[in-house]
Formats: sequence, C-alpha cells, structure tokens
Amino acid sequence: MDTPSKPRSNFTRRHFMAGLGATAGALAGGLGFPGTARAAGDGFGLRIVDRNENGGRLQYYRFATDAIEWDPAVNVLLPDGYHTSGKRYPVLYLLHGGNADFRTFHMQDNIINLTAWRDVIVVMPDASTGWYSNPVSTNSGPRNWETFHIGQLLPWIDANFRTWAEYNGRAVAGFSMGGFGALKYAAKYYGHFCSVSSHSGPASLRRDGGLVVHWANTTSAAMDLAGGSVYGVPFWDEARVNADNPIQRIPSYHNKRIFLAAGTSPDPVNWFDYVNETQVLAGQREFRGALGRAGIPHEWHEVPGGHYFRHELFVRDLNGMLGRLRRAG
Repeated sequence: MDTPSKPRSNFTRRHFMAGLGATAGALAGGLGFPGTARAAGDGFGLRIVDRNENGGRLQYYRFATDAIEWDPAVNVLLPDGYHTSGKRYPVLYLLHGGNADFRTFHMQDNIINLTAWRDVIVVMPDASTGWYSNPVSTNSGPRNWETFHIGQLLPWIDANFRTWAEYNGRAVAGFSMGGFGALKYAAKYYGHFCSVSSHSGPASLRRDGGLVVHWANTTSAAMDLAGGSVYGVPFWDEARVNADNPIQRIPSYHNKRIFLAAGTSPDPVNWFDYVNETQVLAGQREFRGALGRAGIPHEWHEVPGGHYFRHELFVRDLNGMLGRLRRAG
C-alpha cells in the first residue's frame, strides 16, 4: 500500500527504464538452457517497441498501447529448460507495490533464484501507482492498468508462450498495492486465476472511513494521474469501490487457493511502515473472518516485522501454488 518515489515522466519511463530492463534481460541471459524461443509478436492491442529476448530465463518487453499513455514494460521469467522442453507451463502473475516497477522482483527480490528449477512462468508487469485499476479521472493521458493487465497482457502471454491458458493454469500474487491487485483481479475475473496471494496487501477498502480508498486516491493523484483519481474525489464512484473491494467479493473466492501474509510489529517510529502494515493487518483479519464465516479455506501468516516482502513466505507460497496449479507437461 506504499507510495512511489520514482519520477514518472514519459522520457524517464520510455528511455531510462527501457535501458535498465534490457540490461536486466541481458544479465539473465546465461541462466537458462541455450537456444532461443520464437520471437514474440504484437497483438491484443500491444505493439512491442523494445525487447530483450535471449537464450536465458528473463525476457523483457516494452509495449505501445492505447490503454497507457507511456510505454509500459514486463519481465517474463521462464522456467529452467523452457527453450528445449517443449512443455506447457502454469503462469504466476506477480504484481509489484507502489514503490516499485516491473524490475523490482528481479533486481531487489532475487526472483530468479527463488524460482530456480520450479516449473512456472512468472510474469512481472508495470503498474505505476495505478492501484491495478482504470481510474475515474486522469490528467496525464490514459492510465487503464486493469485493461492493460487483464484485457491485453494476459492473452498476449498465452499467445506468445507455452502456457496452460485456463483457470487451473494461472495464479496471481503481489506485494502491498500488488497484494491488493491480486485479491481484486482474482475476484473480479474469477475464471482467470485458481490461486491468489497477498503479501502485506490490503484486503478491505472501506474500513476506518475508507482509509485505503483515500490512500489510493492520494498516491495515484500525486504519482500517476497528475491530480486525477482512481475512485473519485471528493465523491467516490461507489460501484467501482464495491467491485474492487475484496471483502465485498467473498463468494468470488470459493474454490481458490488463498494465501495471506502480514506483519504484526511495524516500526512505530517509521510512520510509513506503521500506517501501512497496521492497516494491512487489520484489513486482512477482517477479510479472513469473512472467509471463515463463508467456509472458504485459506492459509494465513501473521509474522513479526513491518511492511516488506518476505522471501521465506514467498517460497512457501510458491510451493503451495505449484501444488494447486496444473503441472507442466
């Protein structure tokens, strides 16, 4: 539920980050088996404007799309042996927080090693500070992140990589704002994901006077929408809040694997850490209570610490996902 510190100008995003993304792809070039897959193509409203396809695991793409004013990017992490196996694989969509971008899980969280020798494709897309939503208003051009992720990127991945393009073939997980996005997408697009995981992500938008809605509106206005709003200011678009609020979508979590994690001891001196994780913990407890009353099984972890991505819990989560997802074959 964090706030970003990176500049968002078109020049910065399209040129500086494109180079870094390409560099990341090149650095990963020796991590898989030799040989190259067929080149990915345009489609589903996406036109590739930059790429780094190599014989290794990490592939990088940047797109022009009418859904987003600037050109968003994605890292696609392939399993070991993908280029020679001929198998189809399940897919994990891994969503970053607001203080991050599409490179974060690769460059900060060691995702390559955390997924070593696991048969899963990991898709890590840009999301800016858009809260995985199509905003009510924007002063910075189109910022339709929900359209980009669900309407464009998801079918593009299935068309260009050997995936199981089905309910049992996809999981979605995220950290912080991305944990909210994972819970939201799993509920709104029920048939797309059989497993959902929220690592320190808010699960209740309306509690405490709608604090998370206000947070989403404020951070998106400052960092993505040039004063626009995800949910509406001063009056919310109530239908959008209802549709996006995980705790108001409890029936949509039936027959899914659910994994929740939150910290119990944020730093009281660090306002950012304390406010974020205190709200996350309270919202997840409310959400878990609703799941329990509905008889929906779920795995949850309350652990010491504050608002950060816990690698050991991600590995545990990943193993659980692979137990639920259709196996590669």
